[in-house]
Amino acid sequence: MELTIQQNTTKHQFETVVDGHTAFIVYKLFPGGIAYIHTEVPPELEGKGIASQLAKYVLDYARENHLKVKPLCPYVHAYMKRHPEYNDLL
Repeated sequence: MELTIQQNTTKHQFETVVDGHTAFIVYKLFPGGIAYIHTEVPPELEGKGIASQLAKYVLDYARENHLKVKPLCPYVHAYMKRHPEYNDLL
């Protein structure tokens, strides 16, 4: 499933809407970096790989914008452990 992910700067989150439900990763900027705080996928969307696509998107966003990452969210932290190609962002 191809997602359209957008940054919602008002809510400080990257989000996608699927079938009327919003999945998101909350972030907080800090000097030179970005902390990913919380990932939420509604029960109706679970098991579709949405959290994984969101995590990849936000890590690619950090790389493209030369930001260091603090993976405070357990999901983003686990994703980074499974994908060591993002370790340079830590």
